[in-house]
Amino acid sequence: MSASGLMKAVYYHKPREFEVRDVPIPQIGDDEVLLKGTGSCDSLESLRLSGVCGTDQHVHDGEFLAMFPLIPGHEIVGEIAEIGSNVKGFEKGDRVVTDPGSMCGTCFYCRRGKALLCENFQGLGVTTHGGFAEYVATKARSVYKFYNLSDEEATLIEPAACAVHGMDKLDAPVGVEALIIGSGPTGLILAQLLKLNGATRIVVAANKGIKMDIAKQLETADEYIELDRENPSAQWEELKQRNPYGFDVVVEATGSEKIANEAINYVRRGGTLMVYGVYNNDALVHWPPSKIFVDEIRIIGSFAQTHCFPRAIAYLDSGKVKVKGLVTDVYPVSDFEKVLDKMRSKTAVKIAVKP
Repeated sequence: MSASGLMKAVYYHKPREFEVRDVPIPQIGDDEVLLKGTGSCDSLESLRLSGVCGTDQHVHDGEFLAMFPLIPGHEIVGEIAEIGSNVKGFEKGDRVVTDPGSMCGTCFYCRRGKALLCENFQGLGVTTHGGFAEYVATKARSVYKFYNLSDEEATLIEPAACAVHGMDKLDAPVGVEALIIGSGPTGLILAQLLKLNGATRIVVAANKGIKMDIAKQLETADEYIELDRENPSAQWEELKQRNPYGFDVVVEATGSEKIANEAINYVRRGGTLMVYGVYNNDALVHWPPSKIFVDEIRIIGSFAQTHCFPRAIAYLDSGKVKVKGLVTDVYPVSDFEKVLDKMRSKTAVKIAVKP
């Protein structure tokens, strides 16, 4: 640990205004652990990382519940550096991931068993300081060990937990046909979970590029529709012609307002549309209520997760859900501006930040 008691971190003063600066290393309570990175190691496999996702771009813009000042980063892979006096079952040096969400347990929704809708929801890297730093303090109850994944691959555990929650919300029967719109990491993990849990046919529709290339390498679907980023109308029309009855399940995983508006047109009568992307706060949809009514379409949302980390780790650690190669770029904390530029370029699948 730094003799000065300071660490490097990405520090936002307010939306879109950040710097990489020295901040105090967090102090832990009796029920907490301190996670550290090992940024001095030469091997990429031994680094401790934080994954970057679309949520972090929304945090950058001051959306998605973000509160400032803030150290972002919620997909945290760490090594335990310190253990609170009440903590059992962990040792220094354990490789772990942490569930970033924290619920109050006492609000209207928590007391009704709907903890994910907590009115006082707190999230590492969103409302409290997170993982784009050399050290992170977190509740020991939120920390989970993993064993067979590289640190890069382990940054996908939090997205996988969100995908597990998405499966719970879908509650899809065996034998469904599903369309996943978008080929980001969480959507590709959800596609694999659908395949493993009884879907007979998975179609992934997404823009041509590196994300779709990885989707094919991981064999996430049975069919792939590669969209022309500038003019995708021909591919959408082909999708309709080849699937005149649509799909039992359509997952909108792009975060695009335009595509969210169109996605309902690919849902089979009696089917389900899941709104799964992270959207701008001012995004709106305009779906015809007559179609929802006559076709008995079920529309659901899937936001984050609770209590899904153990299942996510089991799927990834066992290799049943494949994530190798999803992390395409790794940057040090000091290059966080490059991280944002890379995200905007849409030439990465998953980015990680190392301490």
